[in-house]
Amino acid sequence: MNSKSNQTKPMTMYLDSTKTDEALVSSPHKQKITIKSDRLKTPQQLHALASVLIPLLGTVVAIAIASRSGISPIELGLLIGMYVLTVTAISVGFHRQFSHCTFKTHTWVRVILAILGSMACQGPVIFWVSTHRRHHQFSDESGDSHSPYVKDDEQLGFLQGLWHSHVGWTFTQEITNTFLFAKDLLRDPVISKVNQLYYVWVLLGLFIPAILGGILTQTWMGVLSGFLWGGLVRLFLTYQATNSINSITHLFGNRPFDTGDWSRNNIWLAIPTGGEAWHNNHHAFPNSAKFGLSWWQIDLGYWVIRVLEMIGLAWDVKSPTAGMIQAKKEAKKIA
Repeated sequence: MNSKSNQTKPMTMYLDSTKTDEALVSSPHKQKITIKSDRLKTPQQLHALASVLIPLLGTVVAIAIASRSGISPIELGLLIGMYVLTVTAISVGFHRQFSHCTFKTHTWVRVILAILGSMACQGPVIFWVSTHRRHHQFSDESGDSHSPYVKDDEQLGFLQGLWHSHVGWTFTQEITNTFLFAKDLLRDPVISKVNQLYYVWVLLGLFIPAILGGILTQTWMGVLSGFLWGGLVRLFLTYQATNSINSITHLFGNRPFDTGDWSRNNIWLAIPTGGEAWHNNHHAFPNSAKFGLSWWQIDLGYWVIRVLEMIGLAWDVKSPTAGMIQAKKEAKKIA
């Protein structure tokens, strides 16, 4: 499992729309890809611990209460509504818009996507983008933050790799150099401001369902249940969904394209991740807004982008042609 079967990956695998940043990342040895700083690492580890433990404890409490009083439609509605909003913002915003620039849109749309994505408590948008671009540059090789196959220069066994790629990396990785991987966003004053207010958006993502729960039920118990189900349980589930792309879709699934790494398509995770689980497709065409390349591959994130395009809020939406897809498949057969 830890062998790559003579696969090779060009250093220019990461493709960003900004030529300057692409040139920087394609020459990673000229600049350090990480920043060694105890001052920065301690807050990161505290964030990692809080984002794992607090939603987990909240989920346990929510289930304990539900075992006695049941789950109301309001609680389910807040959970599903907040889950869909934040997972969509991670997929459409943090990933397809900010990380890969797969479509263009208005600044106010980008701000909304950045705020909603921040509510998922997976780190500020610039941190998230930098880590993801780094992942593409070094996918399943030394330098990848969350590969299930390798950590730094250490080859990982199956269980060790599963843990590292799903959770462990958030505690142990060095800070990704945002000046190298996300200079375009650092230069954007609006997105930089959204990035600075990250914890405001995280708290807002907890307060909104709590307030809605109180308003809809006219009770303090409604406030608590909204906070638990629309806030903490939702955070627990979105954490598992996003990190399953780092772990499960590099271990289980099919690989229609030879991408030089072990990214895979996993049909079972396609819907809960908003289409992110067509991960091998994405690694084959990283600048494509469309991850589901076959008619049966459900890609909710792309559907959202298509709706935005139809109403004039998105344009220059990138996707591979049928010829490009076929050529990639044929290239794998030859290899």
